[in-house]
Amino acid sequence: MDEPTELKVLIADDEPLAAERLQLLLARCDGIDLVGSASDGDSAVRMTDALKPDLLLLDIAMPGLDGIEVARALATQDPSPAVVFVTAFDQFAVAAFEVAAVDYLMKPVDPARLQRSLERARDYIRARREAPSKIPAKPSQWLDEFWASDLTGLVRIASRDIDRVSAERDYMRLHVGRRSWLIHHSMAALEEGLDPELFVRLHRSAIVRRDFIGGFTRNPSGRWIARLGDGTEQPVGRLYSDQVRSIAGR
Repeated sequence: MDEPTELKVLIADDEPLAAERLQLLLARCDGIDLVGSASDGDSAVRMTDALKPDLLLLDIAMPGLDGIEVARALATQDPSPAVVFVTAFDQFAVAAFEVAAVDYLMKPVDPARLQRSLERARDYIRARREAPSKIPAKPSQWLDEFWASDLTGLVRIASRDIDRVSAERDYMRLHVGRRSWLIHHSMAALEEGLDPELFVRLHRSAIVRRDFIGGFTRNPSGRWIARLGDGTEQPVGRLYSDQVRSIAGR
C-alpha cells in the first residue's frame, strides 16, 4: 500500500489557545489533514477510535485521563497512532518515552521544531508500514532514551551513551562524556528501567554502564572501588558488593 499523501492529525489539549495555536501552525505545514481537536483525555480516546488519525498531538496535563494514560490506552489499537506530546512541563519526558512517543515538544511550540516532529511521525509510520515486524507492538521493556532540559530546550539522550548516573537529592544526573544533565526521576525507577545487560547499580546513589568499568580495587577498609573509563573512581556500596563478583564472573 502506498503511503498516504496527507498525515491525518488529531489535537488533544484542554487549553483552547494552545489548541488554536497548534491548528494555525499545522495550517502552514504541507500534507496535513487536521481531523479534529479534543479537549480532554477521554474525548481524545473516543475521537481516535472514531477518526483513526495517523498522529496524535497530545497534551499531558488534561482533565480525566492525562496524556500518558491516553497513550497507554491507544497502544492497544492496531495500528495505534503515532504520538507526539506537546506540553509545558519537562518532567514527564521519561514517562512519555516509556509509552513509545515519537517526540516531545515544549510549549510554546516552535514552528520549525513542529515540522521536524511531523517528519519523525511520517518516518515512524513509513517504517511500521514497510517493516511491521521491526516496530514493537508494545513499548520496549527498557528505557532507550531520555529527554533533559538545557539552555536551548530539551536534549535527547540515548541510554546507551550514558556513562553513569549519580543521585542529587530528588534528581538524577546523567553523565555523558564531559557533559551531564539533570532529570527528575528516582534511582530505583532508573535501575528498573535501564537494561541490566548494559547497566549495573554499584551504590545507592550510582548506576554505571558495565563497559565503562575498567576494573576494581579495594580500599584500606576492604571496600571495593570501581575504576571508571574517565579516570574517576566509584565506591561500591556494601549492599552491592555481589555485583563485583557477578561482573568479574566469580
